[in-house]
Amino acid sequence: MTTKPELKLGSHLIPGLAAVGLFVVMAAAFLTSAFPQPQGFGDVNITASIGYAMFNLGFGQVPGESFLVAFIVMAITLDVALDGALHLAKHEGDEGQAETVLLADGGRKIKRALFDDGEGED
Repeated sequence: MTTKPELKLGSHLIPGLAAVGLFVVMAAAFLTSAFPQPQGFGDVNITASIGYAMFNLGFGQVPGESFLVAFIVMAITLDVALDGALHLAKHEGDEGQAETVLLADGGRKIKRALFDDGEGED
């Protein structure tokens, strides 16, 4: 005999109710807020000004802060992430030579090594 599903009430529903309450508060705040008319920057080249500000050059038509330190820190961080990904993708083989772990053969080599059933052959 099949029983119909029952709703379990309890304290495990509190996070969901809190999320719904937060959504209602945020929706009310966004729907009732008033924004001024957009003003823009006029007839200045904003793209060039951002580029000049990034490298701390004072040639831009719109004044801005220097982003040179943030640019260098971001470049170093991305370089370290790329180096780490390459380091994780390689390991020492049996003869001490670096061997690439990530294969572009659709996993056939790994399947042959694990299962040795011949289905992974080319």
